[in-house]
Amino acid sequence: METEFKHYTVMLNEAVDIMECQNGKIYVDCTLGGGGHSELILKKISPDGRLISFDIDDDAINAASKRLENYKNLTIVKNSYVNLKQVLSELGIEKITGGILFDLGASYHQLTKQERGFSFSKEAPLDMRFNQDNDFSAYDVVNTYSEEDLVRIFSEYGEEHFSKRIARTIVEQRKIAPLKTTTELANLIVNCTPRVKSNIHPATRVFQAIRIEVNQELKNVKSALEDCLDLLEVGAIISVISFHSLEDRLVKQIFKYHSQRCHCDKTQMICHCPPPKLELINKKPIIAGEKELGENPPSRSAKLRGARRV
Repeated sequence: METEFKHYTVMLNEAVDIMECQNGKIYVDCTLGGGGHSELILKKISPDGRLISFDIDDDAINAASKRLENYKNLTIVKNSYVNLKQVLSELGIEKITGGILFDLGASYHQLTKQERGFSFSKEAPLDMRFNQDNDFSAYDVVNTYSEEDLVRIFSEYGEEHFSKRIARTIVEQRKIAPLKTTTELANLIVNCTPRVKSNIHPATRVFQAIRIEVNQELKNVKSALEDCLDLLEVGAIISVISFHSLEDRLVKQIFKYHSQRCHCDKTQMICHCPPPKLELINKKPIIAGEKELGENPPSRSAKLRGARRV
């Protein structure tokens, strides 16, 4: 029996409003999800605008396709936004004339569907793949990575204080038998780390780190943001919602770098830098309003940044 696809569209109006959507222009939604952002964009750009929406999750595509079936100016692509340039070229699109939206969060459906293995609160195989067609999963990270690599990803992607202790315990445990389920891993983390006063579960950071590694999330965001700068027509807008500090920092750094007039060393007399590619729309990130936080508490971690191609 299929589970209903549930997805709360985070900062629906804010993320779309920042793009200043106009009828007749071309837009891209890099993460279709439940179709909330895509639907609002379509309402604003119809009848002559065009939207291309990407997703790699079959459940999301099936649910959103049904929701948006009456819009004739929508193209849904089962592909990763990492392949943005290639896909748009195949569709005969040279430039994104209106704007592009990145919603970097996993959907409620992905995180709570038991067999997907994202949650430590439900017994499930160690999976965590956004794209079910990929072979590489959380099982491979946990059971094949060296202790040093586990420490690195737990530290870098999870900002986990007990990375070394957890990595060492995982390596010791898998000598006896491989770790196969989410609860096995979560219990191991609980048992090998000190009790600390915190509102978050001890396994939260490690599970985040493994998910980022499995799906190459930060590398994909960086390459896609760099690629879209070449595709955006002057005046087109990038809207990005990030959900943890690593993503937000990366987006902030890329926006800042491409909006600066000079990158020269201070000792250099003459600047030969190319002109900036972006103009920041908001220097400080926009956060969800009180009403949304009441309806969907996970929105509290969301941060929205926008920039215009110049």
